[in-house]
Amino acid sequence: MGCTLVEQILGKRFEPRKIIDNPSEESLRAWALEHGGMVTEFGNLAVTTKVRNRMAKLTEVIMDQPDPEDTQLVHCVLDYLRDKEVIALDRVMCSTPGFKRHCRLYVTTEYARLPLMWGNTLFPSEGKEPDFIALTVPEWPEKKVLVFPAAGLTIILGSDYKGENKKAMLRQVMYWAKKQGHLGLHAASKVLRVHRDGELRDLGFLLFGLSGTGKTSLSCHSHWLGYPETVVIRQDDVVIFRKDGSAVGTEDSFYIKTDALEAGSQPLLYAAALSPRAILENVHVDAHTGHVDFYDSSLTSNGRAMVKRRDIAFTDDSVDLGRVYFIVFITRRQDIMPPVARLNHEWAAAAFMLGESVETSAGDPTEAGKPLRVVGTNPFIVGSRTEEGNMFLDILRHNPDIQCFLLNTGVVGGMVRGQKITVRDSVRILEMIAKDKIRWAKDDFWGYEVPTEIPGVDVERFDLGNYYDDEQIEELSQNLKSERLSWLTQFPGLNRDILQALNP
Repeated sequence: MGCTLVEQILGKRFEPRKIIDNPSEESLRAWALEHGGMVTEFGNLAVTTKVRNRMAKLTEVIMDQPDPEDTQLVHCVLDYLRDKEVIALDRVMCSTPGFKRHCRLYVTTEYARLPLMWGNTLFPSEGKEPDFIALTVPEWPEKKVLVFPAAGLTIILGSDYKGENKKAMLRQVMYWAKKQGHLGLHAASKVLRVHRDGELRDLGFLLFGLSGTGKTSLSCHSHWLGYPETVVIRQDDVVIFRKDGSAVGTEDSFYIKTDALEAGSQPLLYAAALSPRAILENVHVDAHTGHVDFYDSSLTSNGRAMVKRRDIAFTDDSVDLGRVYFIVFITRRQDIMPPVARLNHEWAAAAFMLGESVETSAGDPTEAGKPLRVVGTNPFIVGSRTEEGNMFLDILRHNPDIQCFLLNTGVVGGMVRGQKITVRDSVRILEMIAKDKIRWAKDDFWGYEVPTEIPGVDVERFDLGNYYDDEQIEELSQNLKSERLSWLTQFPGLNRDILQALNP
């Protein structure tokens, strides 16, 4: 995109009646309470929004000059803002020198809860001019998101959902990272400090997965390890994967789903959501008593809590991984996919391109539960997806010791009588991956390895023979392979080794 439109937005045409420059968190919280927020029984803030999921289908990425219709829309928005007060808030994404990106959010003042929540997501401002800008007008009658990657600019219209603002900046940093020769990933990161090969080692994990498929649940789990073994939780959403095999973190908070959140299965996240610093979004709170009910989904099944990293146990002062040892692609299938499979690097790149999962309420509530494929499990890729798949394989080949896995958090054997893969199963599997305690056997049809023994997990529960006869297994396998190959062939220029991985 040329500079003309950006200059109009940031220069003479962007002239709100008043700009409130970087108000304090206390002021933002007070204004949020004045505009519909409430205090819960735990002393934290709860807000309810009109829009309760991202507007993926209404997002337009503009790589060159915008068309006349979009230009006219932007001009109308700027004219509207001449009579409005807006809040300007500056923050920093990433804490690593050389990767810090300076971000600015403009929001009309009636929606102070948005800069409050977004401001808590990132690191404090360093007073520098922004690399990325998001201009948000939640009350605009038309719902639309305009993304100008070359200018680091996003315009969000008609949405008061915090996730839209959060992803606006993350989308920009991932595009920036790719231009620098790195790869922005929609992935969580953590360290498992466990005994392996007779010594206590810190082993870094990257966990891929679409929102709502278990990525945060697994990245923010203690694995019930006993001292001196432990975990160190780093990130839950986006990291920058470098060619040297390290991963740079981006944010200083987690934006967790609260649907059925409870202390028994997710004690770390549950405790963080009760912190006075947490901000609950679209969670049912009794207007009279302030009682919080994470099981009530009458507002949405996409209830959220913005929680600070320091309020989650097992975090430290770093958001980076010095070295990635394991990469895990979380999928949620309901048929023949085993609970875990070990992949060679070519198969891992295929898994990256396949991005197999199910739709959730965080993306499109009307399609929740339906299978889908999203390259890199990353709906925010700007530019060539083929390029990202090839870059991913290239990074793996430069780091031959990185091991890769597919982790199924769904069901084996079908929804009617199949075996559910529980959080406890998945947590145990990740621990055994770190400790190198799983016994593997080659699956000749797929070319990857499947487990024959996992300490602490009864793998017999997931034997396909319990649910299908041989003919059904063959038919389901052939159909799935055909679907996967058909998907991969739509990416011209994709490294042929990635396609060949599915035909061992």
